[in-house]
Amino acid sequence: MSHPTPAFRTRRYPLVVFDWDGTLFDSAGSIVRSIQAAVVEVGGKPPSADAARHVIGLSLQQALEQVAPDVPSHRLPLLAQAYREQYRKHQNDITLFEGVHNLLLTLKGRGHLLAVATGKSRAGLDEALEAVGLRHVFDATRTADQTASKPDPLMLHELMDELNTAPVQTLMIGDTSHDLRMAHNAACPAVAVSYGAHDATGLAALRPLHTAHSVADLQQWLLAHG
Repeated sequence: MSHPTPAFRTRRYPLVVFDWDGTLFDSAGSIVRSIQAAVVEVGGKPPSADAARHVIGLSLQQALEQVAPDVPSHRLPLLAQAYREQYRKHQNDITLFEGVHNLLLTLKGRGHLLAVATGKSRAGLDEALEAVGLRHVFDATRTADQTASKPDPLMLHELMDELNTAPVQTLMIGDTSHDLRMAHNAACPAVAVSYGAHDATGLAALRPLHTAHSVADLQQWLLAHG
């Protein structure tokens, strides 16, 4: 368990929890294309880009069940494997949004604890963290195959228990309605980012504290209010 610094106790949100895809990692477009190609590969009707984008943030099983209703349930494991193979082809083309590395190091320097709550698998997140050199930055992480998928609050409950913070001390940051609903279900405040999977209008309807339109905007808000 991390040992909070004196600065930790003076921050409004000692624990900042980030979604991964579409919030820190610029992967939404690749996920959409991979879903569409995988559905076609197993004989389903390809979902629209908007439909594929909407399920980003859910566990893979939930996402595929929603986005490919015409694929029989017994073929969903084959669809999941097809998606992983499609995504793997392009994963090295994906990187952090500009400014993310500086944002995380700045928050770390201010004494915040940092965590990730993601719909990715544990293997997928570990691989991504290793690829971008951020494994050491986060104090705790949770993935959809370890616990309940968003918008269930269990991910946040487990992170708060592990890092010894209360809901009012924990800020969730994400790019989808699933992230914001999870925060609401956990009684945690939330900030939205509009540069990921879901549009600003839909995110605003869930009443986040702020909607950031860039990583720079997010950093400015966190330094002023976090």
